[in-house]
Amino acid sequence: MAIIRLVKKAQKGDDKAFIKLFQRYEEDIYRMAYVYVKNESDALDVVQEVAYRSFKNIETLKNPEYFKTWLIKITITYSIDLVRRNNKVVQLKPEYDVYTGSIDEDIPLSITLQQLIEQLNEEEKSIVLLKFYEGYSFKEIAELIDIPLGTAKSILYRALSKLRKQFKGVDVGE
Repeated sequence: MAIIRLVKKAQKGDDKAFIKLFQRYEEDIYRMAYVYVKNESDALDVVQEVAYRSFKNIETLKNPEYFKTWLIKITITYSIDLVRRNNKVVQLKPEYDVYTGSIDEDIPLSITLQQLIEQLNEEEKSIVLLKFYEGYSFKEIAELIDIPLGTAKSILYRALSKLRKQFKGVDVGE
């Protein structure tokens, strides 16, 4: 109930209410962004952009009880956009990584699991992460990414099947 009140205050222009709300979910936004962008700097950029976009558009949120869901949707959308934009950038040769520093300092998932999840397409990855990483129900996932409930279930089961097949092919003792 406190969240709904804060959202309504924020929608009326109360900056402090918005800051309280955003800070409550900032860590969740960062973790979700990190899974997509795979580095701390870009994940922090995503958090900043989500803060800006959500602050600018909070009056468009129709159901205050879905504030977190709305933030996660913005996070996923912007993270995917950022990854696509970064894929158009020419990367340095791997031997130059020594000079630029390619060490990931913050790894929220185990390396093997993260590598497996990266093999999924964006839609499958989103559904797996929302279901198991964020704890959303199928109904919430379907609403969040704007697909039918049955489709969300089918995509999840297809993704889990892919993950099982990939896991069997991975040397777990690495």
